[in-house]
Amino acid sequence: MKPILVATVALSALATSAHAEFSMTVLHTNDVHSRIEPISKYDSTCSAEDNTAGDCFGGMARVLTAINEARSENENVLLVDGGDQFQGTLFYTYYKGKAAAEFMNQMGYDAMTVGNHEFDDGPEVLRGFMDAVDFPVLMSNADVSGEPMLDGVLNKSTVVNVGGETIGLIGLTPEDTGELSSPGSNITFSDPIEAVRGEVERFEAQGINKIVVLSHSGYNVDLAVAEAVDGVDVIVGGHSNTFLSNVDDGAAGPYPTMVGDTAVVQAYAYTKYLGELQVTFDDDGNVISATGEPRLLDASVTEDDAVVTRVGELAGPLDEIRREVIGATTAPIDGDRGTCRATECEMGALVTTAMLERVADQGVQIAITNGGGLRASIDEGDITMGEVLTVLPFQNTLATFDLTGAGIVEALENGVSQVEDGGGRFPQIAGMRFTWDPAAEVGSRIVSVEVEGADGTFSAIDPDATYGVVSNNFMRGGGDGYAVFAEQGMNAYDYGPGLEVVVAEYLTEAGEYTPATEDRIMTAE
Repeated sequence: MKPILVATVALSALATSAHAEFSMTVLHTNDVHSRIEPISKYDSTCSAEDNTAGDCFGGMARVLTAINEARSENENVLLVDGGDQFQGTLFYTYYKGKAAAEFMNQMGYDAMTVGNHEFDDGPEVLRGFMDAVDFPVLMSNADVSGEPMLDGVLNKSTVVNVGGETIGLIGLTPEDTGELSSPGSNITFSDPIEAVRGEVERFEAQGINKIVVLSHSGYNVDLAVAEAVDGVDVIVGGHSNTFLSNVDDGAAGPYPTMVGDTAVVQAYAYTKYLGELQVTFDDDGNVISATGEPRLLDASVTEDDAVVTRVGELAGPLDEIRREVIGATTAPIDGDRGTCRATECEMGALVTTAMLERVADQGVQIAITNGGGLRASIDEGDITMGEVLTVLPFQNTLATFDLTGAGIVEALENGVSQVEDGGGRFPQIAGMRFTWDPAAEVGSRIVSVEVEGADGTFSAIDPDATYGVVSNNFMRGGGDGYAVFAEQGMNAYDYGPGLEVVVAEYLTEAGEYTPATEDRIMTAE
């Protein structure tokens, strides 16, 4: 089956008369990334003044209101999350998963899947979150039997009762989570299609014919799973932060995107939207209608007073840190996901320049960081430490090492290997420039690489020469597919200052920063 990109499927005219139809509303979030407070148009924390002025979106207080409104308007409601509640603001840095667990319990989630960032602090923190929530957390495409913290606790699937009907739920996480995060060596990840097929067959053997997959695997993987596996009715996605809509020209596709009879949905990220899908089944569990549209959680959605108060209490210990003004910018600094994972972006230029200047006196010539490590933009005017921490929330440290020119080219090939899927490994760089061909096969996309000399001129990289490189400790350890850093890096030191500290100090020294790009990354014509 090929994806049928239509917003609505209505198959009732083709169905034989069913004994009874069953309608269900699927409410869903994904990639919340610890946006406990309202967000700005740049997906970073919104100021109280802007929130009062009506310029903010999302946050837990609006999410709760929207969920309660949707429940009052619909019967048979299923509330689920597509993963990556963890990581992204000081709320996670300070509270780990505790704040997310508190609010998800209050909202009454029925289930969620594990996102790759749920492993950022290892299985122990994930287990603590699972112990704190009142709903199942799922992951089908992994073997956790060798991990004592998760064995027997983290299940592949579950069933829930909605309006008297049994609904089968299956979890998915990225197959490359071992590269993207820190799950440890005791967990192995596997193909999502085979994992889902196995759970669907198990459900069908039990007579369960209404099946929802909670997939933190990205929109393209979700379409592939829908095409390959019969019996899946709905896929609630995440990971790619895909916005689907029937009314917004900027959407990546319709909501839902139908692949045969399977409805695929996703609701961007950061609590800006609440996904709302209306799906109707016939008596045999076949989808006969699937319609919907994400709810935009803007100022028209009233914030729940009790949640506003509670968020304020939790924010107390964080405020002194994030209110500190560390610099200023003459214009917004673009750190948008769509830019930084596909081409040179202003935030990437800022961060890599700061990295390189910090260690240039050590003979380091090249800086490389992953576009996926840049999590927000910064608006014009004063820059606070809180904004820097929102951009760089992972507490990564500077890592320096030596690598051959050939190894650097290999690293860049990895960096441009997943652009079509919005892969976070896309390289932001300083001290060099490169040209790549998006139309070429993966592994053969780098056309040319030049290294900047001390005099500002560029010369072709020498495959046999050794260069000093600065990156972050996550990538230096092989994260985001940069295995060449771990396997071939020489004289490595992974314990430099925090990346957020380096950038903050660079901005402080700059005084007033003007964002720009410098043609460091070019595409072949």
